[in-house]
Amino acid sequence: MLLLADRCDRQLAARLEDELDQVGRRFADELASDLPCVNVLIEHIERYRGKMLRPTLALVSGMAASAEQGGAMPPSSLALRVIATVVEMIHMATLVHDDVLDEAETRRRGDTVNRLKGNETAVMLGDYLISHAYHLCSSLEMPAVSRLISASTNVVCEGELLQLANRGNRDLEEGVYFDIIRRKTAVLCATSCQAAAVLQGAGPTIVAALDTYGEKLGIAYQIVDDLLDLMGEEGTVGKSLGRDLTQGEMTLPLIHFRQHALPAQQQRMEAVLGEDVRCRLNSSTGPEAMLAVRDLIGETESLDYARYWAKSLVEEAGSALMVLPDSPARQFLLDTADAVLTRPC
Repeated sequence: MLLLADRCDRQLAARLEDELDQVGRRFADELASDLPCVNVLIEHIERYRGKMLRPTLALVSGMAASAEQGGAMPPSSLALRVIATVVEMIHMATLVHDDVLDEAETRRRGDTVNRLKGNETAVMLGDYLISHAYHLCSSLEMPAVSRLISASTNVVCEGELLQLANRGNRDLEEGVYFDIIRRKTAVLCATSCQAAAVLQGAGPTIVAALDTYGEKLGIAYQIVDDLLDLMGEEGTVGKSLGRDLTQGEMTLPLIHFRQHALPAQQQRMEAVLGEDVRCRLNSSTGPEAMLAVRDLIGETESLDYARYWAKSLVEEAGSALMVLPDSPARQFLLDTADAVLTRPC
């Protein structure tokens, strides 16, 4: 989880633990197949489940949206669990597909599906997860919520396509970078919060506030993820690192470096990476080149610039929640946003 247990209201913590456990069981039950080969794959991706951020956002947003002034805990909702399960399925599908696109070999300190079984199997498994997500979502008698979920998946795909269209574009503009991460990461966080609020019958002000919160948190989360990909340690983060740079994808600190580093620093970066970044970083000298990149980035204010953006977005996410009634659920969402800035993985 993103938060330490002692930072969370005890009643809410116990309730959330139970709800997430039920989401996990629903996830497994919905994906179960009469084909052993499929079940082996589903069992393997169970290890991908870590923080369960998106289902947590859905569950707690639903509680916060329906909380009475003074913090009364709303009753359990089967429909909320369905939404939480659906967004987790979609998220897991994006992870499986991303590993193919990034040629990643490690996730959650284990082998990726594409490394174990090849790209074809990984692509089909991702499709299997998405088709089951839509099947489960259709069980809700609220077409508006189902349309929110499906629309967000469309936007995620657009974000991936926009990122692919800009691979190798070292002149990527900052605005395009933010558009990419808003679409590919933040939109599903926003939809998790927004759909839960709609499901609970919240008014437009609260629905909009939770949508804004989820989007700002999601963008901040991806900026921190990009920082970890550049500067983290694989043993701590638990997945293949350096993939953004290896794939020729410019992230915020790299964009800032290109725009603000001294000419001599930029020349040294070009000497380290060469024209074919992908070939250089995948070669036997790749680890040394990656360390040189880290050292060069560290000489500038580019890392601090990215951290500044993440912190500002977290503050905006928290401000958006102030229209909600005070409750343990709202406080949990505030703490979750703050924890994005210090997450180790």
